[in-house]
Amino acid sequence: MSKSAIVQWLDEQAPLFYGVARQIWERPELAYTESFAASLQMKVLQEAGFAVRPQVGGVATAFVAEYSVGDGGSGGSGGGPKIGVLGEFDALPGLSQQAGNAERCAVVPGGPGHGCGHNLLGTAGVAAVMALKERMAAEGLPGTIRYYGCPAEEVLAGKTFMAREGVFHDLDCAVSWHPGYMNSTINDRNAALTSVEFHFRGKTAHAGGSPHLGRSALDAVELMNVGANYMREHVVDGSRIQYVITNGGMAPNIVPDEASVWYFLRGFDRDHVDGLYAWLLKIAQGAALMTETQVSWQLRAGCYDTLPNAAMGDLMLAQAEVAGPLLYSEEDYHLAQELVATLDAGSRNGARRRLADLGANPDDVLAEGFFRGPFGNRNGGSTDLADISWIVPVGQVGIACAPVGVANHTWQATASYGSPLGMKGMLHAAKIMALSGYDLLHNQDGIIENAKDEFTRLRNGKTYVCALPADVQPPASVPVTVPAG
Repeated sequence: MSKSAIVQWLDEQAPLFYGVARQIWERPELAYTESFAASLQMKVLQEAGFAVRPQVGGVATAFVAEYSVGDGGSGGSGGGPKIGVLGEFDALPGLSQQAGNAERCAVVPGGPGHGCGHNLLGTAGVAAVMALKERMAAEGLPGTIRYYGCPAEEVLAGKTFMAREGVFHDLDCAVSWHPGYMNSTINDRNAALTSVEFHFRGKTAHAGGSPHLGRSALDAVELMNVGANYMREHVVDGSRIQYVITNGGMAPNIVPDEASVWYFLRGFDRDHVDGLYAWLLKIAQGAALMTETQVSWQLRAGCYDTLPNAAMGDLMLAQAEVAGPLLYSEEDYHLAQELVATLDAGSRNGARRRLADLGANPDDVLAEGFFRGPFGNRNGGSTDLADISWIVPVGQVGIACAPVGVANHTWQATASYGSPLGMKGMLHAAKIMALSGYDLLHNQDGIIENAKDEFTRLRNGKTYVCALPADVQPPASVPVTVPAG
């Protein structure tokens, strides 16, 4: 009965959460600047009776909202399990797109958009903890629930700064989700990553009249990139070395005295990436020596590889029957068919193979059913959620909020995640997380101990040490405070 009450409460409150997600979708904000989204979520949670702590980890838009029943009461350190729900709300550059429109049509040409669905991701987390609070209060169920408002996931650092402050370390378990085009547990091993920008300084001169008097910072960048490209021949499988030149000088007739290049280094674990980073530093220093320039560097992010937890994944999978099926309207199917028609054959065929591998119907335009994802598959992408997975057991699911084949970081995804189709998936995710949290608060069948045992075994003696040293700080931005009233 209590679980059905959670589902019923979320269904009844759906307009509230659809409104929050839609407002965040309409006001897309890039990493570290999510002041509107953070303020809105903090306001909703505070009004629901949560104690809200802003500016966590030195990040202006990061916050934690907590509710406890037991010793300490609301906002205190209550008895019972401590369960975290992880949320995100940053957007992506250049992905502005009208909601529900199957033709490329930006709301703001060149503007940002929620092409990864973080307007839905965070809002579902808010909904889940609010539903859990209702049950905890009604039953006197002891425990602590926390919603973590995590900014800057798209630059892979928000949770890392929060983790460095230790705000996750006393949790028993955490749950999260991600919008996509199918419903399944997510048990991938995402790649560890270091994000670093190199800045070279040389000496300006007239490139035509007196080039001998200059020392080109751009030459240093190009030589560094050549060295990195030769480095590729001697790295282990699974390594990824990618870069963009962020400053190449002002004009061809001026020897550039400043130039910069931004690197992503990925590998199968933190030690692997740390080794790539140490080698790349030597290449940068060598380029500076060859060009008689100076080099400095700025770490932007350093996240771990994801440590999946099958016990947590199975817990979340078990909630699908109670949550009920995702029900689509004729309008949802119509939009889905139109969006799928815009996809290239590779995207559609790759999605069909993935559905078939899980035992789903590969011809579905909108995903049906809920499946157990393969465990431990290597994934070339990265996420700062991985840092949390090395601190506490984390369960994660993917929920269909877009048509089959629509990839994240595309305009089609932005169109889906602002539509009723995306909102329905968001509410379904909230149900899965709230129901999972309810079982965790009851420690149903010893799930917490099982998850922790698996967590300890898979860590194999390795403990989390933040990859960002204390002197690396998040970018300065306007602090977001708890709304008054």
